[in-house]
Amino acid sequence: MADPQRKWLSDDVLTYAYLLLYIALSSGQIFFNKWVLSSKEINFPYPLGLTLLHMVFSSILCFVLTKVLKIMKVEEGMTLDIYISSVIPIGAMFAMTLWLGNTAYLYISVSFAQMLKAIMPVAVFILGVAAGLEMMSCRMLLIMSVISLGVLVASYGEIDINWVGVVYQMGGVVGEALRLIFMEILVKRKGLKLNPISVMYYVSPCSALCLLVPWIFLEKPKMDEQRTWSFQPLVLTLNSLCTFALNLSVFLVIQHTSALTIRVAGVVKDWVVVLLSALLFADAKLTLINLFGYAIAIAGVAAYNNHKLKKGTSPESSDDSEPKQSVPLIQSSNSNK
Repeated sequence: MADPQRKWLSDDVLTYAYLLLYIALSSGQIFFNKWVLSSKEINFPYPLGLTLLHMVFSSILCFVLTKVLKIMKVEEGMTLDIYISSVIPIGAMFAMTLWLGNTAYLYISVSFAQMLKAIMPVAVFILGVAAGLEMMSCRMLLIMSVISLGVLVASYGEIDINWVGVVYQMGGVVGEALRLIFMEILVKRKGLKLNPISVMYYVSPCSALCLLVPWIFLEKPKMDEQRTWSFQPLVLTLNSLCTFALNLSVFLVIQHTSALTIRVAGVVKDWVVVLLSALLFADAKLTLINLFGYAIAIAGVAAYNNHKLKKGTSPESSDDSEPKQSVPLIQSSNSNK
């Protein structure tokens, strides 16, 4: 009896360790990006360049891990037709999400950006209805209304609201919602299920190419003009490595927990980011109205996740009965999850 009990305790401890790792990496990556982009710290105000670096780094590491060292396996079944019709749109929306989401950090605080991200289920639901993947119902309409009300209250409580940053963040939310819709189409209509490392392997190079074009025209001239090519390579390499570690932590969490557990961990992470950002960054000034509105929005998000899980589908995947095959690729640069 002692051995099974010891094994159960060790598995339990391991699960909690993976969850804590995910929360720490996810929260830490958001703060790390803000720190790198802040003009008062590293002075690398190039969100496109930073995101492009993340995607190139991720592409190289995925190739090394799966094809050279063969530590991890890429799922089979990818065809040229699926890549063109599904992976490229996913990669483009992923690039858009990371670009706009990171750019928002130049204008608004981390805590306020996190509050605005709570509107994500609303965007996903509306686009899902338009794509024929969701059905309108009174219950869902009520949940969407609660989330929207919470975000509006949180925005009303923001002291120094910058509408440019709000537009960028909302653009990132729309991009992420479109990415999730394309991911669901990939699973439901194409019948292809990919684990996170496979998604990273296929999507990262595509996203890098999508980011390279606007970077050449929008940020490269500024970097040439201001001679900021002499950035700190150690800091940016470490930032990219943390990004990749975050994605791998999701892979571990999915393997050792349920879909509900990772949703709860995501809510905990959101609150950690909001509260810690007020302590770490001078531009993050929380008010009671902020927190009250965000609490309302998070309650709506929890109801949304619970509703989707009861239906047997997650907000990002059509089949949560096989958690190892689900595809909640964590945003490598601004963590919109």
